[in-house]
Amino acid sequence: MKNFSALAILSFLWVSAGLAQNARVDNDAYHLPIRKAGEKVHLDGLLDEPAWQEAQVADEFFQNFPMDSSYAALQTAVRVTYDDAFLYVGAIVYQPREDYIITSLKRDFDDGGSDEFAVNIDPFKDKVNGFHFAVTPFNVRREGIIDNGNNINRDWDNKWYSEVRNHNDHWVVEMAIPFRTLRYSRKDGDNSWRINFTRISVKQNERSSWVPVPRQFDANHLAFTGLLQWEGQPPQPGLNISVIPYVTASTGRDYELDTPTENSLDAGGDIKVAITPSLNLDLTFNPDFSQVEVDRQITNLSRFELFFPERRQFFLENEDLFSRFGFPDSRPFFSRRIGLSPQGQVPIIAGARLSGKLDDNWRIGLLNMQTAKLKNTEINPANYSIGVLQRKVFDRSYVGAVFANKENFLPDGNGGYELDGNGYNRVAGIEYNLYSKDNKWEAELFYHRSFSAEKNNDAQSAALFIGHFTRNWRLFFPSQYIGKHYRADAGFVPRTGFLSFSPGITHNIFPKNPKAAKKIIQFGLEFSTNFTFNQPDYRLADRQLQPGAFVEFPGQSTLSLGFASDFTYLYFPFDPTNKNTGEKLPIGEYQYNSIGMSFNSDVRKKFYFDVEVAGGEFFNGDIRRMEGALNFRWQPFGILAATFAYNDIKLPDPYNSASFWLIGPRAELSFSRSLFFSTFLQYNTQANNVNINSRLQWRFRPVSDVFLVYTDNYFSDQFFRNPREKNRALVLKVTYWLNI
Repeated sequence: MKNFSALAILSFLWVSAGLAQNARVDNDAYHLPIRKAGEKVHLDGLLDEPAWQEAQVADEFFQNFPMDSSYAALQTAVRVTYDDAFLYVGAIVYQPREDYIITSLKRDFDDGGSDEFAVNIDPFKDKVNGFHFAVTPFNVRREGIIDNGNNINRDWDNKWYSEVRNHNDHWVVEMAIPFRTLRYSRKDGDNSWRINFTRISVKQNERSSWVPVPRQFDANHLAFTGLLQWEGQPPQPGLNISVIPYVTASTGRDYELDTPTENSLDAGGDIKVAITPSLNLDLTFNPDFSQVEVDRQITNLSRFELFFPERRQFFLENEDLFSRFGFPDSRPFFSRRIGLSPQGQVPIIAGARLSGKLDDNWRIGLLNMQTAKLKNTEINPANYSIGVLQRKVFDRSYVGAVFANKENFLPDGNGGYELDGNGYNRVAGIEYNLYSKDNKWEAELFYHRSFSAEKNNDAQSAALFIGHFTRNWRLFFPSQYIGKHYRADAGFVPRTGFLSFSPGITHNIFPKNPKAAKKIIQFGLEFSTNFTFNQPDYRLADRQLQPGAFVEFPGQSTLSLGFASDFTYLYFPFDPTNKNTGEKLPIGEYQYNSIGMSFNSDVRKKFYFDVEVAGGEFFNGDIRRMEGALNFRWQPFGILAATFAYNDIKLPDPYNSASFWLIGPRAELSFSRSLFFSTFLQYNTQANNVNINSRLQWRFRPVSDVFLVYTDNYFSDQFFRNPREKNRALVLKVTYWLNI
């Protein structure tokens, strides 16, 4: 471990020194002054107020995709202004009306499948964190929080407004974004934010932006933004308190436990208090997440726990502050540990979160949640706390510290609960995330240590990541060490006691012949690896060598070919089918190879699909695998789709062989921009479960909704012959967003 740490630190310092001499990218050449409107702006999609005529125009958009060396074929002209309450964005988006492609009228539409105009705002100019607002030609809205420069979390909801007018050769959009929705600082003297405007034109296969973005990066990347220059100070948003109460009525029954039908009426809610324009306090009381869509299931053929993303609204704002420490398989804090368990949803009594910016350089996050006992289980109350602090360094990098604590409670014998003196787990850590100004270099270095009542030797986690990304090359080298007794009870650590290295490389080639470039966007070769060594002898436990090739066509269509050579040393008996019945494979070495192919079709078509097939050896047997998705765009009302996955595993006797189906038909329909219906079924033979989830949503006011949610679960092994219910529930939930 000492040798690994020394090597990691030396490598990181070498990369940091190299980055200090990195060529500067002059995005500051793109300035857009913003002047206060002299009279009220009416949101009608006309841009006829004097403020719009007086505003400077941001135009001459550059192509980001499929090329990045010329102006966009479809141009856009953008203006900005403001008053005491709103930031206004007006845009003329040139596109023939007959070319519109829209997946749905539902809010928070997916990226890349619909025509859109988007605004990315970085009020603190750190080029890492910001806000994203997008709209389609049919005035469908999407908002999200940006973290790590380009990750857009679309589950974040907040109030803002827009109107769109359609014309034969262009459409006009007006956005009104309340200053209460944004987080920013005000200071004497110069006030400027970072901003960029982006376009997606699906039929023309074009992405474009006001500030040029190299094609190897997404057009919404905050590393490439211009300056929004305020004439004076942004407005003081004033008192900003939002109260979001809810009421639920539900009925349900658990058939597995043979309990009678339970009816309940419940209430709770959230309170959002802006301590400053950039620092927010969130409070929640008896939160209910019944309207949140259930997880999309995945067939698990591995030895370890799978990761599922957070979808609950309370945990999403500034989520990167709390949940992005560490590597994806070594998180000291994972919000899904709170209120969720394999036995069911754990009641949350209350919680509080303080998060945001202290100034241009410092971010802070404090969170505390108290859960109650989950009845009919062994899960007792627990308290979760996390504190984080980040300091910006250089242009886009930051140093961060994290402390996570979980305290368990036990019955006190008098009907109450007391702290379990030995039932605690704490993790403290520090890390450095480095992003070069031109985004070609990324690096991360961290060290975490856990503290529990026992076994605190080798209770540490450390890692180093170095990545270099250019137009033609993607090179990355992640390495990590997780000690045998490292624990993160409030985090996500599916595996301990190992040292791993996973270098990889991708080479992108772009056709130079103009005729070929119209048919092939790019093609390339890639090679990824993984080498994992287990403690205590650091014997090779897992190795994967995976060369591959790919070709990308217009319309986001891709053909890929790959080969995988795997080695596994089992340190404990294991059933690759995860059926946990019958004989398990014994401890020992296993070498197996496989080959696969995948194809994604043109998303510009009304019917599009993706499919992947693979086959070969699997441990001491064979596997055949096929998965994919079928999609039909019923423009503009929604998507009818079905996902499928089939795994056929054949192992020699006496070990388990199995065939698993996971089929998920779904429909996401929008009857208007305020009335939505979604339903999907998941037929999972590995989990022996069939899940039906249907949700009707009526957004009767901005961020105020009525939900009617129906869920039903059956055993899959008899579903078509004699369906047996597991549980069933119907929930009616009403939420209302009230600004004070």
